[in-house]
Amino acid sequence: MIRIGIVGDIGSGKTYVSKQFGFPVFNADLEVSKIYKKNKKCFKKLNKIFPNYIHSFPIKKKEILKVIFKKKNNIKKINKIVHLEVRSEMNKFLKKNIKKKAVILDIPLLLENKINNKKDIIVFVKSEKKEVKKRLKKRKNFNPEILKKLKKLQLPIEIKKKKSDYVLKNDFKHMLVKKNVKMLKKKIFKYDRNNSRY
Repeated sequence: MIRIGIVGDIGSGKTYVSKQFGFPVFNADLEVSKIYKKNKKCFKKLNKIFPNYIHSFPIKKKEILKVIFKKKNNIKKINKIVHLEVRSEMNKFLKKNIKKKAVILDIPLLLENKINNKKDIIVFVKSEKKEVKKRLKKRKNFNPEILKKLKKLQLPIEIKKKKSDYVLKNDFKHMLVKKNVKMLKKKIFKYDRNNSRY
């Protein structure tokens, strides 16, 4: 099984690109939402650290946002707890899909939290900054302050790009993205056969 990690800037279309590969996708953002709704163990840990903000289960997103705004270090404390659960869900996902040809890891802090391993193929999604900003502003819960805090947790974009095996251009045009993904898949599997990486 080939593990393909998708990285890039916030709003660059990583989730959209991930879906175009046609392989099972582990979407960390989706898992975080599920954890807030269903994971009592996570709630108890967050409630212990932030009893004035997180006091009812399921955890509400607005409570998390209040915690993040209160103190700049709070987001790291939240991540420390939540990412343990995300990693556990990812391991279940990998076990479930062990016989698949490939899986896609759509995890915003894949490199930062060292979730990837040496054999993973990392794909950097490159998008125009202007287009990314435009799309971010259209998001329902868009908040420039939260965006700044999230960006601080991430590696600079140029470093992510350098650490990647491939760069895939996303111009947000469906047919072109599909074509780019198809070409990239050919390269990945050709490389895999020639080098016997797995």
